[in-house]
Amino acid sequence: MLKKILAGVFGTRQAREVKRMQPLLAEIKQAEERLKALSEEELKAQTPKFRAILAERTGAVHGELDRIKAEKHECADPVKRDELDKRTHELEDEYKKVLAAALDEIQPEALGTVREAARRLVGTQVMVTGHEMPWDMVPYDVQLIGGSNLHRGRIAEMATGEGKTLVATLPLYLNGLTGRGAHLITVNNYLARRDSQWMGHLFTYLGLTVGCIDDTEPQSPERRVA
Repeated sequence: MLKKILAGVFGTRQAREVKRMQPLLAEIKQAEERLKALSEEELKAQTPKFRAILAERTGAVHGELDRIKAEKHECADPVKRDELDKRTHELEDEYKKVLAAALDEIQPEALGTVREAARRLVGTQVMVTGHEMPWDMVPYDVQLIGGSNLHRGRIAEMATGEGKTLVATLPLYLNGLTGRGAHLITVNNYLARRDSQWMGHLFTYLGLTVGCIDDTEPQSPERRVA
């Protein structure tokens, strides 16, 4: 009873979360309006633009981290190596924080770019597990919210048919911009292969590469890349 009363006064947790995400959703839509005016080449150029922003924001810390690692590699003094090791961990933590802030900075425009790309691909054909399929998916607002929550390290629970596969493209694209690789785990081998090809249509349009472990041989160079 108390739970129902509190929900009636304050709303459900889900409703509060959706409300809290509205400012971000508004930013994504504002970015979309600008993106609609871009040519296809200009839209595809969003990916190198985002990567340049990330490189600029993280460049100083990344450069210092590389310098310390190189110094540690050449250092024979165990005491000095311990100091350099500690500094390495400090810089790695700093790099993660700077990178996270930079990803949050570009998130609205990046997610808007994914939705605009999906919209432009509608009607095109993609080969999925040997069968040609039409691309007919554009993320809904609720899917943008789900994708943003995944980027933030939260769980987004969705029922069958609500578009989890498409939702995953949003944080995968955003985090794939770092060049460090973004991974999606699918426990069903067929679905892993299918979705890597299906959603790969969107990723490759935007200039990202896609790999599927099940398409490679164990211990092979291709599997290490994937």
